[in-house]
Amino acid sequence: MSTLSFDSFTKKIYIKTNLEKLYWSWCTADGITSWFLSNATYTSTNGRMKSGSAKIAKGDSYIWEWHNWDGHEKGKVIQANGKDFFEITFADVCQVAISMEEQGDFVLLTLKQYNIPTDDKSKLNIHYGCSNGWTFWLANLKAYLEHGVLLNETKFDLRDIPLAGFEFVNM
Repeated sequence: MSTLSFDSFTKKIYIKTNLEKLYWSWCTADGITSWFLSNATYTSTNGRMKSGSAKIAKGDSYIWEWHNWDGHEKGKVIQANGKDFFEITFADVCQVAISMEEQGDFVLLTLKQYNIPTDDKSKLNIHYGCSNGWTFWLANLKAYLEHGVLLNETKFDLRDIPLAGFEFVNM
């Protein structure tokens, strides 16, 4: 068994869906904005913005925007096989890898965020913040795909609450 550390974490969840739908949910702008983001822009290596239905590909860049947060996340697609795996740069300094494995009527989704710096600020904001965030967002994805409901907050504007990202469980 591997040990826990501040330089990475892994989150897993079984979702009753098919592999194609789950990959679409992560790897297209239309998919990822259906359950996770307020806006997603993907740009191909030739500098052209991809359509909402186009799958991401190795070398693409992205800009993600959330509900209830004025900032954005920029990164690159490191790998994307078009079926069950992709990897991106994330939080400026680390990477996130998502793998999906069919298991009967379910898909086991595994998210690993790694190369997290281990200074105190990164331990709090990246390890603690992202680990908590991904836990919620994976549960939100499951609720959306299995039951058609979203759990994230869209009725109340939480952006003026200084610790909203650390206190609200559905941000």
